[in-house]
Amino acid sequence: MASSASASAAVAAATGNCLKPKFPPSTSSSAPDLGSISSSIPLKRPTRKPNISCSLQTPSILHFPKQSPTYPPSPTPASSPTTKHPKNTSSAEKPQSQQWNPFQRAAAMALDVVENALVSHERNHPLPKTADPRVQISGNFAPVPEQPIKHRLPVTGTIPECIQGVYVRNGANPLHEPVAGHHFFDGDGMVHAVQFKNGSASYGCRFTETSRLVQERAFGRPVFPKAIGELHGHSGIARLLLFYARGLFGLVDPSHGTGVANAGLVYFNGHLLAMSEDDLPYHVRITPSGDLKTVGRYDFDGQLKSTMIAHPKVDPVTGEFFALSYDVIQKPYLKYFHFSADGKKSPDVEIPVESPTMMHDFAITENFVVIPDQQVVFKLPEMIHGGSPVVYDKNKMSRFGILDKNATDDSGISWVEAPDCFCFHLWNAWEEPQTDEVVVIGSCMTPPDSIFNECDESLKSVLSEIRLNLKTGKSTRRPIISESEQVNLEAGMVNRNLLGRKTRFAYLALAEPWPKVSGFAKVDLSTGEVKKYIYGDQRYGGEPLFFPRNPNSENEDDGYILAFVHDEKTWQSELQIVNAMNLQLEATVKLPSRVPYGFHGTFISSKDLEKQA
Repeated sequence: MASSASASAAVAAATGNCLKPKFPPSTSSSAPDLGSISSSIPLKRPTRKPNISCSLQTPSILHFPKQSPTYPPSPTPASSPTTKHPKNTSSAEKPQSQQWNPFQRAAAMALDVVENALVSHERNHPLPKTADPRVQISGNFAPVPEQPIKHRLPVTGTIPECIQGVYVRNGANPLHEPVAGHHFFDGDGMVHAVQFKNGSASYGCRFTETSRLVQERAFGRPVFPKAIGELHGHSGIARLLLFYARGLFGLVDPSHGTGVANAGLVYFNGHLLAMSEDDLPYHVRITPSGDLKTVGRYDFDGQLKSTMIAHPKVDPVTGEFFALSYDVIQKPYLKYFHFSADGKKSPDVEIPVESPTMMHDFAITENFVVIPDQQVVFKLPEMIHGGSPVVYDKNKMSRFGILDKNATDDSGISWVEAPDCFCFHLWNAWEEPQTDEVVVIGSCMTPPDSIFNECDESLKSVLSEIRLNLKTGKSTRRPIISESEQVNLEAGMVNRNLLGRKTRFAYLALAEPWPKVSGFAKVDLSTGEVKKYIYGDQRYGGEPLFFPRNPNSENEDDGYILAFVHDEKTWQSELQIVNAMNLQLEATVKLPSRVPYGFHGTFISSKDLEKQA
């Protein structure tokens, strides 16, 4: 399934970079009362279980506690001159000692009255499914509380001896009940971690303590705009103005980022980074016990001054780190940069694009970066006309830019047009010098904006091979899987030891029934052969992670697939370890609490854990 808060870059730009709930255990997937949304989203359980055929029909069974507006006695704004934040440290770690003055309290109360009136107005209009919290965070998409580390979990089968370290996976997990529109991508970031040590496993999950989460925890409710769920039409403009006003009075502080850090995870140069492209990454440390601790917002020791997309790439041979950053308000709309293996940043390279474009992912080869400039763009003026700022521009020609990894400017970029091509994720790319081509493997999605905007057409995500000819400037595209076997494939990876080099296999989530994941597919990229591993009746998962057994193995698929799986009948979750060569289940780790469906993950070896910053 697609992942990340891609459109939330609009919040960071448009705002000028501007009580933890305890949820009851869930035991069924009963249907809610789908009447008007109230402050507590009342949920009624029928005596009979409904017939659920897809996730959009899966009702929520969790209660968010009712919360009235609270005015914290000591939430000193981070913008106050008395508050200083050390480098790479979020406001989460700074004590807030200054109280709101009477003027600020009066402003807070007045702005709450304005917000209540706005919410009342919004409730008179039906929400689209892409912004309705009763749809977006229903069933196992619903949030869970933090779980401290639990050791010596029950294991069926045998955990392979080579698996030593921590598997971490990111996801969206709203701390507070939505008061208005909410898209699944809008939720606060939560990292789930399974540590493997000598055949034993432990589990815990923690929020990434973003500046946004810390401030909203103090408020006791959401106060930052939600980029996809709320920022559309005139009410979206009103919410931005409301946020501006709270910032003006020092009630909130957007200067330390507005991101949720809920999408990607990458381990680089001793740092585990949690990311969403609307902010700097956050450094999360794994403790010796396997628990998680947010260190703070990470700017690579003062080198990174802009946001960074949620899918940076680490070259498996050189250890270098490559990334993009986009801006939805002002030029340059897009920048490229990279870091040496020891963390030294290159100068930014401005990439010439005519309009701010949603760029959730990109690819690398041995010598190049491959930059997609596609048809889903940001048009903030659309909000004035009552629409969404995330727009499918049918008149724009999709294209890919090929740029040398070590380029210092954009003069050497080659653009190759790829008509009607929108890939939310790119799984790999490599060079074929004999034909002057760069081969890109990605899932082409139609309709391109269906994740963000409601539409009648069914979503399709077709695994495709796109060939970019650097000599002729032309492209070709073909589906890798035959029409008779076509399935939606989203979220996954190749063997990361071969990233940027030619690979034979890709391991991708079977995103059916969309947006649930019923299993994963091992796809032979050269022949189109598909081998499927299905989780079972009413059992669903997420992104499959490929763990190579031995980096020096002659067989590319010599390794294991790790995936969280949730049983919607028993309402229990587990981690499955599957042999990637024969797709046989090797081991199952029973988890102590529910793991919601989420986004992307990575694995950190025990040797790398010893080198954590």
